[in-house]
Amino acid sequence: MSSDRHGTKLLRASSCQIARLRRVHNLRRNQSLDDALIGGREKRQIVIADYDPRWPVRFEAERIRIEHALGWRATRVEHIGSTAVPDLPAKPIIDVLVTVNDPNDDLHLVPALTAAGYELRVREPGHRMFRTPQLDVHTHIWADTDPEVQRYIGFRDRLRRSADDRHAYAHLKRELARHDWTDMNEYANAKGALIEDILARAEDRSKPG
Repeated sequence: MSSDRHGTKLLRASSCQIARLRRVHNLRRNQSLDDALIGGREKRQIVIADYDPRWPVRFEAERIRIEHALGWRATRVEHIGSTAVPDLPAKPIIDVLVTVNDPNDDLHLVPALTAAGYELRVREPGHRMFRTPQLDVHTHIWADTDPEVQRYIGFRDRLRRSADDRHAYAHLKRELARHDWTDMNEYANAKGALIEDILARAEDRSKPG
């Protein structure tokens, strides 16, 4: 067998192995998602709306409701996601980040937020997501020390500062919204590469020197 043919065979085998590993990774990710979702997957139309100055006002109302429901357990309440970025088109869903000492404390968190009008949608280790019955508010619960907290805040702040990143992110979202998605999480995953690029720029800017 010539070296070229041998190299081609190895490359083909390597490509197959990579594809197989990707399939395994996707299966595991999907299984993890299915285990975390309360009520299973949902097919919903992705609608991207122009920025609405009422979104921060709505967040403030939700912040008050959450702080009243959780009391001292809520150590931080932040407006995150695209609706927290002026001039950025977004799905008209207010994303709220709440930090607590123990995100796995369902004994206290679930009754308190349920009484305040939220429904538990996601339960996974170290993270809970509650939403309104109208599906227009998503409230994420993490520990203050969770790296996801800084990622969400860093991403929001970078988009607030950078018009170029806002434009690129808005363009991608509008393009993706044209597609038919079996689940909103698939749409979110499709934004992953650009999100990581934007986060990398945010981290570079935060470094001293």
